Amino acid sequence: MKLAFAGLGVMGFPMAGHLAAAGHEVSVFNRSPEKARRWAATHKGRACESARMAAQDAEILFLCVGNDDDVRAVAAEALPALAAGGLIVDHTTTSARLAREMAALCAAEGRAFIDAPVSGGQAGAEAGQLTVMCGGDKGAFERARPVIDHFAKAVRLMGPPGAGQLTKMVNQICIAGLVQGLSEGLHFARRAGLDPAEVYEAISKGAAQSWQMDNRWKTMAEDRFDFGFAVDWMRKDLGLVLDEAAANGARLDVTRLVDGFYAELQAMGGGRWDTSSLVKRLEGRAE
Repeated sequence: MKLAFAGLGVMGFPMAGHLAAAGHEVSVFNRSPEKARRWAATHKGRACESARMAAQDAEILFLCVGNDDDVRAVAAEALPALAAGGLIVDHTTTSARLAREMAALCAAEGRAFIDAPVSGGQAGAEAGQLTVMCGGDKGAFERARPVIDHFAKAVRLMGPPGAGQLTKMVNQICIAGLVQGLSEGLHFARRAGLDPAEVYEAISKGAAQSWQMDNRWKTMAEDRFDFGFAVDWMRKDLGLVLDEAAANGARLDVTRLVDGFYAELQAMGGGRWDTSSLVKRLEGRAE
């Protein structure tokens, strides 16, 4: 297929690479042109100077940009250039309101829109093992799914436009509580004089087991946080969650508390630390 991809950050760069490796004709755009040129030098594809050029006659345009306003800006430029009946698949984590807005805009232009936020982080993007939560028209989803499969291990349609973003919010709510619990467990183990590695071996095969424990316990114990999903990004996502909760009446006591803890990490200079750095707040350690 003729595809376009806008947004070549730590997620978008490998995701677009999987599409090229699968044999699709891929044109890319990034606001920092050197990233697009580097992608084109690494993968078989074409770097473009604008989103409109990348999207010209493309059947699907994939987005993986920063926030609601970035999606609006790229879509406004690229939408008229898409092939008739073309489709935008947005992997950016945004508000559900933005997803509904984009779906209506695309429909008015004879195109379709799928909100498709992802979970799995940079490692999942590089390995082609992301989880993708989608919202939109079933027919459009069925067209997009075989292409999304090139960089995903699980893809599910959750409902109408916005449902993918709402599901991603649930994902972030759960992660926030898990990471805080893991941080407190590690902090407690140290204060109790226990060996963190021994504790992990003892509890990781039981009810306390989680992806966060398996993949973050060791790096947390070693005070390593210069990788992964940044605190700044998590605060942006939790801001979306709390805004939605204010509108739908959901009580998110723990999520609101952990968002405040992440704000403390930002004040410590940890905006780019991995989200598992919550333990640094408990132990008063800074870089």
